Amino acid sequence: MIRSPVVAGQFYPGSPGGLRRMIESMLDKKAEKVEAIGLVSPHAGYIYSGAVAAAVISRVKFKETFVILGPNHTGRGKAFSIMSEGTWRTPLGDIEIDSELGKRILATSSCLEEDHMAHQFEHSLEVQVPFLQYFKPDVRIVPVVIGHASGALYKKIGSELAGAIKESKKGVIILASSDMTHYEPHETARRKDSQAIEAIIDLNEDELLRRVDEFDISMCGYAPAVSLISAAKDLGAKKAELVKYQTSGDTSGDYDSVVGYAGIIVK
Repeated sequence: MIRSPVVAGQFYPGSPGGLRRMIESMLDKKAEKVEAIGLVSPHAGYIYSGAVAAAVISRVKFKETFVILGPNHTGRGKAFSIMSEGTWRTPLGDIEIDSELGKRILATSSCLEEDHMAHQFEHSLEVQVPFLQYFKPDVRIVPVVIGHASGALYKKIGSELAGAIKESKKGVIILASSDMTHYEPHETARRKDSQAIEAIIDLNEDELLRRVDEFDISMCGYAPAVSLISAAKDLGAKKAELVKYQTSGDTSGDYDSVVGYAGIIVK
């Protein structure tokens, strides 16, 4: 099946030329590229979060496939869902799901179910794809949507994902899609987000879960981030680095109610 774009012309330009020009305007073409096991990247409209997404993706040595983990904003479909086959379309063209890896992940996982409904209108995965296409037009993806559950289940998803990636012997990067604090004053958002970012950089998924709860951090993709950390450590991750942080106030000038965005590399 073809998964058609649902936020083209809203979150990012709907024309190929306009989208390409916008991405090019945000990239760091001189960035030193590193081997990455995983990333955390935001998923708001490009005008607000695109600079952070561009900064982190500019640092990465690309591999064959990206497994994209996103939260379920729509409430549709299965709680823990994967698309193991099909095509995703954006204004920059079509990219294929890595069916071999997707089916391996599905067979390995005790949590994920095959389901396209959770992905049909979910923007958190879609907005990542044009950045990947820009750098590698033949890139392949495995989209995964993670709903609400326990920290233990998020970690299990990550551990089983790592097992499937090891078995595949493919070059894979795991991308956790998440915005940070939502609709709080700029300084409050920065303070809260620093707590979550510190836990991610320490590769401590339990501490991330604890701080999200203790500090009431409205990080929509904390579950994908937990799964990423769990998988990355099984895949040999030793450290992580904050590439860029900003809030929507840095673009809009409205610092009374902002959304935070962080770009992080796990290596």
